[in-house]
Amino acid sequence: MLTVIINYFHVVKNISSINNSQLAKICLGIQAFQEKINQTQHKSPKEHLIIAIEQLENNTIENSLAVINDLEQIAKNHPHYHWIIMNILTSFIRKNTLYRPQEEVKINLLEKVRLDIQAALTVIAKRDIDKDPKNEQLDLSYIDMRGANLHKANLQQTNLYQANLAGANLREANLAGAILSAANLEGANLKGANLEGAILSAANLKGANLKGANLHYASLYLADLHGAILNDAILDGANLREAKFSE
Repeated sequence: MLTVIINYFHVVKNISSINNSQLAKICLGIQAFQEKINQTQHKSPKEHLIIAIEQLENNTIENSLAVINDLEQIAKNHPHYHWIIMNILTSFIRKNTLYRPQEEVKINLLEKVRLDIQAALTVIAKRDIDKDPKNEQLDLSYIDMRGANLHKANLQQTNLYQANLAGANLREANLAGAILSAANLEGANLKGANLEGAILSAANLKGANLKGANLHYASLYLADLHGAILNDAILDGANLREAKFSE
């Protein structure tokens, strides 16, 4: 149980925002779920997965953290459930984040995603992509992920259409070939990110840090780059038609 708690607090880096009462609740929630799982060790991986999915419907952050950890272990130990679990986590994120059109959102770059949403995103971001089925694509479109920590995330070919990633940490993330059309990346840290061939048409990149980013053959048609940092960015072959830069 302690390992699970340490792992998640290390990943989300939000310990400073957790008070003693919240920490106690999380410990109790994880302990309760682990006891439930320990009682079913004789069950098959499929039955184990069904229990985890049912528990994920329990809308408490403490319970969700434990279940997400368990789903991650199932995905690692049973590759034939890998993609099913990635889709389960994607659905969980979508269900628990309220999407609002960019024009209705007041950008708060200090805002952070919920602990369990961050945990689910982290599992997806660091998954073994060699286990992804061919011709399949993660769908994280229309999701509010403002302030998410996706440092070194592997989101290659991911559908992030109109996703709200304002203020997100995408430093050194792999976004090659990703669909980021109309995505909100205002103030996002994309330093050293791989955006080769990414579609960023009409994306909001105001104030984004793209220092050293690879934008080789990326489409930035109609993208808003006002105040964006482009030092050492690789732009050869990029489509910059009608992109908006600082005057």
